[in-house]
Amino acid sequence: MLSALDRRDRPPEEGAAAGLQGFAVDKTFLSSLKGILLETELALTFIIFICFTASISAYMAAALLEFFITLAFLFLYATQYYQRFDRLNWPCLDFLRCVSAIIIFLVVSIAAVTSRDGAAIAAFVFGIILVSVFVYDAFKIYRTEMAPRATEGDQQ
Repeated sequence: MLSALDRRDRPPEEGAAAGLQGFAVDKTFLSSLKGILLETELALTFIIFICFTASISAYMAAALLEFFITLAFLFLYATQYYQRFDRLNWPCLDFLRCVSAIIIFLVVSIAAVTSRDGAAIAAFVFGIILVSVFVYDAFKIYRTEMAPRATEGDQQ
């Protein structure tokens, strides 16, 4: 009969180890260009959320929503969990995430700068920087993931 100490010293079974490895963070992804872009987007959306909370609380929901969406994509990509949902077109979803964030942050940033509050102006500046990061991310997604597929379809 095994005691609790003996069970703790043994390595886990195959099924248990495989289940825990599903959420292991891929450190090479976090240091890749896509990982750095997602981390930058996450940090800037959090900064904008703080600025909107300090000045115009009506606009903080947009920043908070984009923060959670970006956090979800970072989690799915860093853990490679998105590969379990093979029916979804992840490059297209990521591209649409970037385009929607560009539109949302352009509108909210321009609306925030009209209040002439210090934190709102800071949110405008960080919003423009964030929009440029999202534009670059959308361009990279289109260039690497979506454009090659369009040229392959034209050649056949």
